[in-house]
Amino acid sequence: MDTVPAYVAFTVPFVCHVRIPVYQEVVDKDAGHVLRDVMNPFITGRPDAGLTMFGNIRTDERHTVRACYTAYVIQAIIVTFAPLLFITFSDEFSLSLERITLLTTVNFSVQLLFDLVCDPIVRRLGYRTTMVLSHAVMAAGLVCMAFLADIMPDPYVGLLVSVVVYASGGGLSQILVNPIIVSCSKDSRGGALSMVHSMFCWGQVVVVLASTLFFAAFGTKDWRLLALLWAAVPAANMLYFMLVPIDEPGAHPERKRMSYRSLTSQPLFWLFIVLMVCSGACEHAMSQWASAFAESALGVSKTVGDLSGLCAFAVCMGAARTLYGKWNGRIDLWRMMIGSAVLCTACFAMAAFSPWPAFALLGCAVCGFSVGIFWPGTFHIAGTAIPAGGTAMYALLSLAGDIGCAGGPTVVGFVAEAFGDDLKIGLAIAVVFPLLMMAGLMAAKRKVGMGDGTDGS
Repeated sequence: MDTVPAYVAFTVPFVCHVRIPVYQEVVDKDAGHVLRDVMNPFITGRPDAGLTMFGNIRTDERHTVRACYTAYVIQAIIVTFAPLLFITFSDEFSLSLERITLLTTVNFSVQLLFDLVCDPIVRRLGYRTTMVLSHAVMAAGLVCMAFLADIMPDPYVGLLVSVVVYASGGGLSQILVNPIIVSCSKDSRGGALSMVHSMFCWGQVVVVLASTLFFAAFGTKDWRLLALLWAAVPAANMLYFMLVPIDEPGAHPERKRMSYRSLTSQPLFWLFIVLMVCSGACEHAMSQWASAFAESALGVSKTVGDLSGLCAFAVCMGAARTLYGKWNGRIDLWRMMIGSAVLCTACFAMAAFSPWPAFALLGCAVCGFSVGIFWPGTFHIAGTAIPAGGTAMYALLSLAGDIGCAGGPTVVGFVAEAFGDDLKIGLAIAVVFPLLMMAGLMAAKRKVGMGDGTDGS
């Protein structure tokens, strides 16, 4: 039980605070110590009563870490689920490639809008309330996806509304996870950030594998049911965030935090913005189109396309982030990121220009490893160089990353549309993103003066 978030046992008592005064007389004596841990919240009306069975959720920060990990898995759900259905949407609703592309654009555009307003929201509501709200909105968006396309006169509008709703919650959640996880891992911030971001990758793997198994068993026609099943995950994690200990920013008035104006007045900060734009563009230009690219350009089946394209990409990206999370103190982060940019350039070229489908798919997969360290690595470098950045800095960096996440796949889709839906040409144009990433890293390294390597704490 120690490794499993205690969602189910506490759902009703923490929401309703129901009391059952007759419990003590009816509980079985032999199992009483176990049942009492579960039922004491019913009796006392206190959510933190008698949680020894699961560890003390109210004070043990390991629960906070698990909730943050789950939040990034949920981020993978709202980013990955719709792209798996691009071809299905096209066939079922007669949508063009350009209109389907806009679903991804809208997703990340809404997230970047909430990146802008996140800091004032957090200052007013605090971390916990904002995280609970974001999870409720993400769950609602996935539920909407299951119904709105059939209810609204234009199915495409229904899909767009659903994306807007769950992207709103995703934009808030992805920002707050970073300062929350850093507050729980003060001794190894770089490793902690990389590990929590690796959960996005492993979440993608879970989403792709579980969705593929579901479609193999029931067919893509039942995708609405799967949307409802995925909606249960943010709903459950919402309850978890109601309980776990969170180091609220207002609890430490002695910690000075920079304002937006202070941050944006620093030239170094703008270099980090460029790196985040390139990070998002490199990652999602490939991941958002990997499945469709494998199906349409390489002529493989949907199952093979999902597994060898997006799933393999996510496994490789997760491996890169997990390795850095484990070995961050022994790895030269700058060299790793610059080398990854070189590898990323080669992978895009391989996917776009290789005449052999197997090599093109290999390029898609290895691209995941090459982009894995970009996002958490940039966060760590920025956090080290501008330690007083706080929520405002993470919000603006996430904003820049989401601009890249929206812009990268949009460029690929629009270029492919202009050349007769040729995704190979779209991916060829995307080579510019890792090249810009490489140039930005070299400039940032000179500016920061951290070229001696192992700064990974």
